[in-house]
Amino acid sequence: MSPVLQTLSDLVRINSINSSYEGGPGEKEAAAYVRRFFEMRGIKVWEQEVFPGRNNVIACIPGRDSSRRIVFEAHTDTVSIKGMTITPFDPVIRDGKLHGRGSVDDKAGLVAMMHALADIHASGELPPCEVWLAAVVDEEFSFRGVVKLCEDLKADAAVVAEPTEFKCVIASKGCLRWRIRTKGKAAHSAKPHLGINAITAMSRIVLMLNEDHERMRQVQHPLLGPGTCNVGVIKGGVQVNFVPDEAVIEVDRRLLPGEEVEQVLAHYQSLLDELAQRHPDVIAEMEKPMLQDWPFQTDADTSLVHLSREVLREMSREDGVSGVPFGSDASKFSRLGIPTILFGPGSIDQAHAAVEYVECAEVEAALAFYTQIARRFV
Repeated sequence: MSPVLQTLSDLVRINSINSSYEGGPGEKEAAAYVRRFFEMRGIKVWEQEVFPGRNNVIACIPGRDSSRRIVFEAHTDTVSIKGMTITPFDPVIRDGKLHGRGSVDDKAGLVAMMHALADIHASGELPPCEVWLAAVVDEEFSFRGVVKLCEDLKADAAVVAEPTEFKCVIASKGCLRWRIRTKGKAAHSAKPHLGINAITAMSRIVLMLNEDHERMRQVQHPLLGPGTCNVGVIKGGVQVNFVPDEAVIEVDRRLLPGEEVEQVLAHYQSLLDELAQRHPDVIAEMEKPMLQDWPFQTDADTSLVHLSREVLREMSREDGVSGVPFGSDASKFSRLGIPTILFGPGSIDQAHAAVEYVECAEVEAALAFYTQIARRFV
């Protein structure tokens, strides 16, 4: 087994389910492994506390120009193991694929970045600029690891590891999630006219959101397609013979580059206001967002994108630029004005899946890609 696959196996064996999920121990043991990896190789490494006992790990190798820096970033946490049909922490290699929770999301990209820095350091060469690797916590829940990292961060480029099928991704959708609550008046179901049915009011809102979603198809991003809106949760009522006095939905809205959270929320508030004017029994309020993550887009003409495409051509890989619909840590770098790409081995289709795996050959190839970026970015 190659060194990079051995490291990946070691990390997959470590349960690093985000502690915000039931039974998750958090990233502490995985972070300790990453720190030891660099300490054993004499590479400068330190930790940055995000939550008590949950730290980012940052490694650094110096460059010829100490005033410039490229940041490689990946996350150490995983989602839960609910619904998995394989042993989650047993990194079995079968048919050229390494299986296990976190194998593709995000430990494959993380270990390829770790070995890229280790190989450059072992060679004795100085890359053109300073190179950081940040192994961060909490990407799978609220992005607090990368937010902490970005406090006062200075960088000239960032490469974020996510399973992108070995494509250079320069755009992704943002994500906004919030609740809408309708209020009614309870009554006996035998006399519904004495009450106000909150579920009926909510049904009008759901249909309104669906109609608005259809209109969103008229605006297409060249790499991402349209924005989307999905009602993923609905709750209401106490028992069947009551007129329900409350109902709640949870809304997931995927944002396109250029869309701002405040403007999007204002749009939905205006829709609710218009609906209430037509139907006075619709008494609704929007709650503060449960999650907000910005979209990101990097100019295809930046030096990082040009270099990435050049390296991909040299590797006889597809050298175009792509977009993805899922969120990641990349948007936080982009909001700082740092040119950023998403890049990594494997497919998002295997992430969070009942059978999670990554192609071993893709992990080895990702190591070569990251090494070339670090050695040649100026």
